[in-house]
Amino acid sequence: MAGPVGQEAAVAEAVIGILMLETRFPRPPGDVGNPLTWRFPVCLRVVAGARAETVVHTRAEALVPAFCAAARELVAEGARGIVANCGFLALHQEALAEAAGVPVLSSSLLQVALAERLLPPGQRAGVLTIAPGSLTPAHLAAAGARPDTPIEGVPAGGALAGPILGDGPHLDMAAAEAEMVAAAQRLAARPDVGALVFECTNMAPYAAAVQRATGLPVHTMVGLIEWFHAALAVPVWPRGGVSD
Repeated sequence: MAGPVGQEAAVAEAVIGILMLETRFPRPPGDVGNPLTWRFPVCLRVVAGARAETVVHTRAEALVPAFCAAARELVAEGARGIVANCGFLALHQEALAEAAGVPVLSSSLLQVALAERLLPPGQRAGVLTIAPGSLTPAHLAAAGARPDTPIEGVPAGGALAGPILGDGPHLDMAAAEAEMVAAAQRLAARPDVGALVFECTNMAPYAAAVQRATGLPVHTMVGLIEWFHAALAVPVWPRGGVSD
């Protein structure tokens, strides 16, 4: 199979089609929208008019037809699974899956319930988000997470949220990492929080720093997409060499 491909390339060999917001902010390796993040073929498809601020701060219902149309295009061109590139799109999981007709992964929030299920009794998964004021119980419920899931956010207008929600052309990764670590430490300080889930797909580049600072399992959209891909492209193991 070919390596990662960009939006301008054909999708015939792409296993995963990624629905992208229309943005200009930097996407370092580790970001879902950077093809260098992936060890397998992906195709990035920008959904016209899907601004980060609109998708995060509103229910983005007016954009659902455009997301569905882009998903159908990717499937028609060969994508075997569809991924959406914003955690707040959990609200539209069913609509996207119905439109695509193939497996769809709309949001990192879909792994909250599983992450929590893995923990010892009495512990919970907490969510780190780009916009805590906009992440509602409805988003959590749509993803199958408990509506009272602990939530913590990075500073509004800060080094991470500022460029993403304001669609700025520059990103101070060191400052963004410091904000992520501080937010994670606040969440991890809760005695009932035993794992962290990053809502935002742009947070994955800071996962290692967060894990070093908190010592907790960290679940990102990148890790979830790798799991998703593994189900769509199961490896063939060589015969023979059976161990006793």
